[in-house]
Amino acid sequence: MTRIAPKPHANTQHRYARNLDYLLDELKRLELLIHLRLLKRQHLQTSSPLDQFKGLVLLEEEILQLVSDTGDEFGDQDHSVPNNSKAQMLGESVARFEIQIAQRRAGSLQNGTGIFLARCTQLFGLTRFDEQCLLICLAPEIDRKFEKLYAYLQDDVTRKKPSVDLLLSLLCETTEQKLEARSAFEPQSPLLKYRLVQVIDDSPDHASPLISRSLKLDDRVVSYLLGSGEIDVRLHSSTHLSSPRAEIEPAIWIGEDRGRLVEFLEGHLSPTDHASRSVAVFFSGIYGSGKRSLVNAICSDLDIRLIVCDVSKLMADEVPFAEIVWLLGREAALGRAALSFENFDVLLTADDKHIPELNSLAESIRAFSCLTFLIGGQPWHPQGLFGDTPFIQIDLPTADFKIRKQVWETGLNGISPVAPDVDAAALAETFRITPGQIRDALGAAENLARWRSTDDAAVTMADLFAACRAQTDPKLGALARKVEPKFRWDDIVLPADQLDQLREVCSQTRHRHTVYGEWGFDRKLSLGKGLTALFTGPPGTGKTMAAEVVANGLSLDLYKIDLSQVVSKYIGETEKQLRRIFDAAQASSAILFFDEADALFGKRSEVKDAHDRYANIEVGYLLQKMEEYEGIAILATNLRQNMDEAFIRRMRFIIEFPFPDEQYRRLIWRTAFPAQASLDGDVDFDWLARGIKLAGGNIKNITLAAAFFAAAEGGTIRMSHIVRAARREFQKMGRRWSEEQPEAQDVSASGSGSV
Repeated sequence: MTRIAPKPHANTQHRYARNLDYLLDELKRLELLIHLRLLKRQHLQTSSPLDQFKGLVLLEEEILQLVSDTGDEFGDQDHSVPNNSKAQMLGESVARFEIQIAQRRAGSLQNGTGIFLARCTQLFGLTRFDEQCLLICLAPEIDRKFEKLYAYLQDDVTRKKPSVDLLLSLLCETTEQKLEARSAFEPQSPLLKYRLVQVIDDSPDHASPLISRSLKLDDRVVSYLLGSGEIDVRLHSSTHLSSPRAEIEPAIWIGEDRGRLVEFLEGHLSPTDHASRSVAVFFSGIYGSGKRSLVNAICSDLDIRLIVCDVSKLMADEVPFAEIVWLLGREAALGRAALSFENFDVLLTADDKHIPELNSLAESIRAFSCLTFLIGGQPWHPQGLFGDTPFIQIDLPTADFKIRKQVWETGLNGISPVAPDVDAAALAETFRITPGQIRDALGAAENLARWRSTDDAAVTMADLFAACRAQTDPKLGALARKVEPKFRWDDIVLPADQLDQLREVCSQTRHRHTVYGEWGFDRKLSLGKGLTALFTGPPGTGKTMAAEVVANGLSLDLYKIDLSQVVSKYIGETEKQLRRIFDAAQASSAILFFDEADALFGKRSEVKDAHDRYANIEVGYLLQKMEEYEGIAILATNLRQNMDEAFIRRMRFIIEFPFPDEQYRRLIWRTAFPAQASLDGDVDFDWLARGIKLAGGNIKNITLAAAFFAAAEGGTIRMSHIVRAARREFQKMGRRWSEEQPEAQDVSASGSGSV
């Protein structure tokens, strides 16, 4: 009997240089297995009556020709040797070749060469039988001749994918081995549990036995085994692969906490067992607080890749949520990457309607991901959702003055040109916005400068202030009315003491960082760091105008709270609306202006019924929110005596707006008319101040009405127009002009014209 001795392999080194070299050897071994099965199956035939049907049927000679080269390499050249002897010798050669592959594979792994099938085995706990199943399914993806080989072995030209029966026949020697190996295709086996292969039932009734069903390798697993690092195509609409080193922004969350977290994660992440030591970290904070930058920085510190997915896009994807998060988890395992789920708040609804999605996500994290980041706006506690997986919740605080100043300085150095008046410290102090909002504001300011001038216009302080104001939370606009401040210090007429107090409001706002930061008062106060002012006085005395003057002086947005949209007859709704207002305002640097605040911040009363009890709860809640609020809140009321004393104690400023006397009425009359208005020489401001005893708001109405009277007549604004307008204002107020103004007739008779 002729001995079949394997020829020396073309590559005799002890390790593979490439993953592809390893796969080609495994496919060569698979061809030998198929050849061996053919030899065991029947004798070779030199001719066949089916030659005329070539292409419609697969002939044995054609199949043997596909594997003849491999057989010849291992000494299968002597046709005088019986098939059973050839099979025995070929089987021995296959065994020796398998040992050679295993030795070279082990050498490659020790040398650090990426053998991706070995990584799959490590990640998903595969057996050698599982590996061979993957290779048999992979073969047609590399060389289509395996489709013909499989079709021939299965006696069906249409069955080009390997069946369970074919795998068992190729890899098992006895019936007992086949029965035992069937467990590899159970739902909880690694091959199916981790969706490495798909079991396909092609029968019309989908009720064929397991061994008759076909197997297909998952497309992403195919690309992974071939060495591709691209993420699954099914994830492209909601997911992208991030490069932490390339995307790191200036460090926002710095200090011992970041280092301690990285050290903790390093201790929990196993370099060899990717799936068993998973950790979940939840970062909460307002927009731009640095959550994404922190995730990138941590992944850079740990030297791992990052897969970023948007939960809102996941929810809208055509692929079911449970399926897509499973694919994400597997992708993280295959790529040895961390996962980051942005917009996680989408799943955290008050009615818990997304509990199934949260369970699916947690299951995927436990099964696959070594490190998962969840990014949301509000703190969240999963209450056992992640089982034994360590869960860390970290709320990113609002950036303090020092960090804001650092971010402004870094950002301003990155844009050009910048006007000399730009002051990073002033920007950091005026606008308590997040680093992300600062980044957005810098981009917006550059656009404003380009729009203002086609040349290389320098970014000015005015550009930056306008861009910062645009960063206001859009939710605030839905809850309150934005007021465009028109009035400046020259427009308001008040006694010197009241003006000084208004200027002190602006001064304290500008120097917060000195008092709270540099001088350490921040450590002495847990609450009450905001600035609250109460403007009190009769209607029309300038309270709203003063709020506009302050907003203009600080270059801040002013939002007037519509109490009709806040106060609700339904229990708990008022608190919800107020919480939304304060939360939205906290994320911006806008001034909140509560007009007629006594309707909302009124005195607590004796509890006589349930309504009184809930009304007092509302007042208590408002006290709490006001102390927590760190911005500027201005309350205006006509009736200070109706205000609750607890609110009065919490006011930083209480400014009395008196009814103007004759001196101040004269100033109001003179400033009420714009410089462009055409005034007749007969206008007597002394008489107006002495004879019309009204507040500034009424005087403004009179001057506007007089202007329209004059415009209708096509002339200048005369005294008669003003008196006529004053009469209309008194009628509107329900007061008779003749009784209030005894000198009105004298004015009419002196030549000022008819009234």
